Amino acid sequence: MQHHDDDKISLPRQFARTRRFTLGAPSAFTVSADGSFVLFLRSRAGDDPVTCLWALDAASGRERLLADPAALTGGRAHGLASYATDDAASLAVFTLAGGLWAVDVATGVARALPVPAGARDPRPDPSGRLVAYLSGGALRVIGADGADDRAVAEPDGPDVRFGVAEYAASGSMGRSRGHWWSPDGARLLTTRVDESRVALWHVGDPADPARPPRAVRYPAAGTANADVTLWIARPDGERVEVSWDRTAFEYVTAAGWDTHGPYLSVQSRDQRTVRVLAADPDSGRTRLLAEQHDARWVQLVPGTPARTGSGRLVTHADLDGTRRLTVGGVPVTPPGLQLEAVLGVDGDDVLFTASDDPVQTHLWLHTPATGVRRLSVAPGVHGGTRRAGTLVHVTRTAQHPGERTHVIRQDPPGAASQAEAGVEAGVEAGVEAGVEIVSVAQRPVLTLRRLSLVTTRRELRSHLHLPSWHRPGDPALPVLLDPYAGPAARRVTDEQAPMMFVSQWFAEQGFAVLVTDGAGTPGRGPDWEREVHGDMFGPVLEDQVAALHAVAERHPGLDLRRVAIRGWSYAGTLAVMAVLRRPDVFHAAVAGAAPSEQRLYDTHWRERFLGHPDRHPERYDACSTLVEAHTLSRPLQLAHGLSDDNVFPAGTLRLSSALLAAGRPHEVLPLSGASHAPTSDEDVFEGLLLLQLDFLRRHLTP
Repeated sequence: MQHHDDDKISLPRQFARTRRFTLGAPSAFTVSADGSFVLFLRSRAGDDPVTCLWALDAASGRERLLADPAALTGGRAHGLASYATDDAASLAVFTLAGGLWAVDVATGVARALPVPAGARDPRPDPSGRLVAYLSGGALRVIGADGADDRAVAEPDGPDVRFGVAEYAASGSMGRSRGHWWSPDGARLLTTRVDESRVALWHVGDPADPARPPRAVRYPAAGTANADVTLWIARPDGERVEVSWDRTAFEYVTAAGWDTHGPYLSVQSRDQRTVRVLAADPDSGRTRLLAEQHDARWVQLVPGTPARTGSGRLVTHADLDGTRRLTVGGVPVTPPGLQLEAVLGVDGDDVLFTASDDPVQTHLWLHTPATGVRRLSVAPGVHGGTRRAGTLVHVTRTAQHPGERTHVIRQDPPGAASQAEAGVEAGVEAGVEAGVEIVSVAQRPVLTLRRLSLVTTRRELRSHLHLPSWHRPGDPALPVLLDPYAGPAARRVTDEQAPMMFVSQWFAEQGFAVLVTDGAGTPGRGPDWEREVHGDMFGPVLEDQVAALHAVAERHPGLDLRRVAIRGWSYAGTLAVMAVLRRPDVFHAAVAGAAPSEQRLYDTHWRERFLGHPDRHPERYDACSTLVEAHTLSRPLQLAHGLSDDNVFPAGTLRLSSALLAAGRPHEVLPLSGASHAPTSDEDVFEGLLLLQLDFLRRHLTP
């Protein structure tokens, strides 16, 4: 019998209203050059969408409001999505409602800079005298005082843009920007992106036939990418091109400009080779700093490449099953510690995250004097940033929902640093030493009831969510698998992450909800990640089935006669594959925003795992649900946002057509106006989950 109450039914609305419980939580931290204060973003309440810019004194913990978008725009703005600062963090810039704003951090005085409408991605030069920004495809510069606005690089073709990250870079490589200042503020390194060869696709809303569709350039697998070049430009418009073998290396995965000059990382189309290059700022000629190869693909690690103050290259190497941090070409982390990301380089110190347990991520520091040492202690998922000895430490644990953020500052210059020692000395049940940056994020209305499990010879990690009202001896529960499971994301971690509460909500409705991380998920090392090379779903599905059976052996209260699976995006395709290939195990599936036809997904992401479709068509066919659609024998519900420009709804519509042609009953739920993740509208998200729940109840009857 089901024993949930009305509060628990409201979880989907709370999830959407709070933007996955991120509203009211501090984020986007910047430490000043002297470590004395920290800038960050936070809204005033857990359901307030207007994100403001704040400053916190690292010694006293006193906060100052620097920029309230509602006050600056008369209530027209929705909040700050991002901001950027000069080197000292004395000037902060951001965009609001298409305008460009600058804030003097010391005084809190904000002013609108006179720029063309539609300004984007502003970046002050290190001295704070000039601000570079994007407008109308051009890279422009304006004085921080609002004087002398001018173009640095203007489009020389209808499909050319300067200073941007093309779709493949922002969507798949982790490079979200396309222009970088030199340390002296005299020049800029900028991308020139020519998308004239990229296929033109259209995104429309059938619910509003009067509105014309939106045209987007989308590089589908096997088709042409954007032509990306790099240029060194002066504010007066003089430019020189950075040269490298662009035929062999068409991807620019990272770039920057530090005290040692401009640098870039380039990757071959097959993603098996990555080169890190240094560029001469006067001639644009490049020289090789490092090269990495892999027979399947070279993984891109966030925050790399970088260089220390003394000029040593910071990158990584996959050696004997371990992704290791390298400094100056030398591995500095031990075997078994899997590097996840480089968070920052300050002088010769390197702050990074790494894991020796796939459910945890810890904060680590490498210094020339002490080598590598772990900063975080409490079990959980840790992150942060560090500068001038001041550490911003973000902690997520299994004991508390959301994040806790502390600022730990070193003693005055010349004294021993407490920014590392304070972390270790002050840990009590996940509460860190130092000054806390308060979070006003809402607490979920549900409490997690989950078991953490390790099963099978592969030591698969799982969470089993059970209803709060379920007791030993109660009737066996139907089982709902709720994984992501594949490349790029883990669901089974030692924290109370937002999506865990959605799994718990389904549990409260009368299910045993099983979440398992299997083949391809991060945190288990490069060999584990590359198990999905050439076959993105076979090994993953095998792990899901193995974990299900292993958990059921330990917990007889799971009814294996009633097993369903739900998933979104990659996991949506996995859910479809589950009922197509293993109807003996799975009795129903709910799939949202599933890339049913892999040739419809973007070049960099899809070719990483399956190669080029012209050379490996059999891999694409094997990973397409369209090919196997005629075998469907179990209930299937499909959902897709009709405005999704990440996984286009064409895939779901084609799958539905294939099912209809084969006479296979199924349900299709079109989400009008919704994008890839329809979690911003309370009515839509709650309605979506309730319809999924109704479908599962109808098809998993005793």
